[in-house]
Amino acid sequence: MPAARRTCQASRLCLQAAAEESVEVDVEEDAMTRMEKSIESTKRSFGTVRTGRANPALLDRIEVDYYGAMTPVRQMANVSAPEASLLVIQPYDKSMIPAIERSIMTSDLALTPNSDGNVIRLNIPQLTADRRKELAKLVSKLGEEGKVAIRNVRRDAMKAVDALEKKGDLGEDEAKALSDTVQELTDDYVKQVDALVKSKQDELSTV
Repeated sequence: MPAARRTCQASRLCLQAAAEESVEVDVEEDAMTRMEKSIESTKRSFGTVRTGRANPALLDRIEVDYYGAMTPVRQMANVSAPEASLLVIQPYDKSMIPAIERSIMTSDLALTPNSDGNVIRLNIPQLTADRRKELAKLVSKLGEEGKVAIRNVRRDAMKAVDALEKKGDLGEDEAKALSDTVQELTDDYVKQVDALVKSKQDELSTV
């Protein structure tokens, strides 16, 4: 075989290998990015679960109808924790105080807001044993939702791998290796969620 032809074939093989590697990296990076977002979302959800200590993140899931648009309270007000058992909500628009109070009272926080017309105060009482159990179950539920989101990312990544293999962009061995990598990522991020659940439940069990 002439040297030029051998060089040409080698170049094509190199280009094909580089293309496959690039495709693999794209699928893996996309899956990793989306799973990382699922972890961050789970952490934010856990931050809204009330422990015995005041934390502005408790209000992250509370939204108010603000002139026709459901708006998070923390976008409408300054929320601070001047004491370990007190949250202070200072709305930028004081006319929204009644609406904010209603949203808090109808939420699952089990807190009663008190307003003086300028600010809303939320006293954070210590949790009862029954309430701790309820919140531990809520944490488990939120953790399961996080794991479902991660497994959905795995499903999408596996579909992408199958499609790339059918198109010929990935060989059988490369597709198998990439599928294994996606599964390893999934297992790792599911373990991270389990660790977050345990940490939050341990926090709830601490009197």
